[in-house]
Amino acid sequence: MRQRIGFCTTLDGVRIAYALSGQGSPLLRVGGWLSHAEHDWHSPVWQPWLRELTRHHSLARFDIRGSGLSDHTAAEQGLEAWVRDLEAVADSLGWRQFSLLGLCQGGPIALRYAQRHPERVSRLVLYNSYPNGAFSHGASDRKKAEAEALSRLIEVGWGRSSGAFRELFARLLSPRKHVEQIEWWDELQRITASPQNAQRLWRGFHEIDVRDALQHIRCPTLVAHVEGDAMVPFELGRILAAQILGARFLPLAGDTHILQPDDPGWRPFFGELRRFLADGPIAAGPTFDALTRRERVVLDSVARGQSNAEIAVALSVAVKTVRNHTSNIAGKLGATSRAQLIVLARQAGFGDD
Repeated sequence: MRQRIGFCTTLDGVRIAYALSGQGSPLLRVGGWLSHAEHDWHSPVWQPWLRELTRHHSLARFDIRGSGLSDHTAAEQGLEAWVRDLEAVADSLGWRQFSLLGLCQGGPIALRYAQRHPERVSRLVLYNSYPNGAFSHGASDRKKAEAEALSRLIEVGWGRSSGAFRELFARLLSPRKHVEQIEWWDELQRITASPQNAQRLWRGFHEIDVRDALQHIRCPTLVAHVEGDAMVPFELGRILAAQILGARFLPLAGDTHILQPDDPGWRPFFGELRRFLADGPIAAGPTFDALTRRERVVLDSVARGQSNAEIAVALSVAVKTVRNHTSNIAGKLGATSRAQLIVLARQAGFGDD
């Protein structure tokens, strides 16, 4: 299994990194607080998920602003900014319609996107997610106090080589799991976000409130929640399912935030997920309509067998610019190599005299 990493730019000029892997019907995953497109690929936590999700799907995932390989200097954070990140990735991929999987904090982002772009979302899956955070209107004082306490711990303990915070946070995500997984969560803290960004993201996720969107979701929706999840209370998943028209609710046995193959909820979740997504659209083919005019010119030259350097000279641009165009084109067409890109382009009539 291989992946390709690409970049796109949001409407407010933020550079977002995304990764594409697998083959089949399109599935776009919206992750939560901690992600790193390259580091996650080798993760003992995420590898089982990636194997399952790419078994029958072209899987795209991305790092939201302030984390992973995406822009760490973005001035704006918050739900509206994160929806723009998702919009930029979806547009860059060129998929006309796709299934959307929102994990934890990614769930509200996916919900808001599905509300605004119903024509593009064929299926919606929400895993260990919630409609509103601890800093939103109506949240309990106890939840606010807990979120504030963890926010303070992030400020003083994030990314340190030792300390109680690392152990506390890793155990919330992977209770009773192998040392290898705990160490990986520790490493992810250090490389994915600065203490300042980590705290901004944490607070922003708890300010989320998409309760107004729930009644407007019309696509088939699956809500899955681990009964003993220590990060997001089980009751919030039940609330999501109850307020989305026709949503299926899937309770999962266990206490691990990110399920693993030895957890009791693993097989029920992925079994139901496969059945749910199998009712979605047929795998999307190359979408050449998504290419810009300049991308079409570059693709025509690629189809003729010209190198990036030759194209750069012909267009009077930098080689790096051509390389970026080629990467974006490959992402939109689902090509994983230049050779595959040339084949797809020639089949569509590019490169002909």
